[in-house]
Amino acid sequence: MHIGVGSGNPAKRRAVERTLPEATVTAVGVDSGVSEQPTGHAETVRGAENRARNVLATDEFDYGVGLEGGVATFDGTDGLFLIMWAAVTDGETVGRGAGPSLELPADVAARVSDGAELGPVMDDVLGTTDVAKKAGAAGALSGGRVDRAAALGAALAGAFGPFETDLYGADG
Repeated sequence: MHIGVGSGNPAKRRAVERTLPEATVTAVGVDSGVSEQPTGHAETVRGAENRARNVLATDEFDYGVGLEGGVATFDGTDGLFLIMWAAVTDGETVGRGAGPSLELPADVAARVSDGAELGPVMDDVLGTTDVAKKAGAAGALSGGRVDRAAALGAALAGAFGPFETDLYGADG
């Protein structure tokens, strides 16, 4: 199985390699078609789907994978959350899955709400560089219990459902 992941980010490639160790994975930077900091589930899902479709169009992959992180609120809760969505396509079917959602600390949420991108804000707060290419905000926010690749991998596992089980058949 040859999978194209629509990003040059090493954490996204690791997510695919960890989740689908039997696959050959090629990372290709493609346009997500959404803002650098997707806001809300709809924009984040759209970014994942665009990445999956766009990478599939670049080569002869069995599947195109798009992984997108964003921020969103949830009805019934306060605060802003880091969210993750994955999309997988074979050119006909599209599978979607969400990863864990982690509440952002109030000071981080305020900066992101004011228009800053989460990765650079986390770099500033942590005194590091390129956190988004390493453990990610997920790693920092969970105290290292889950890193970005694992969180995105959970979303990817869900998105692969329609390709792994008959439960998503035409009548499902």
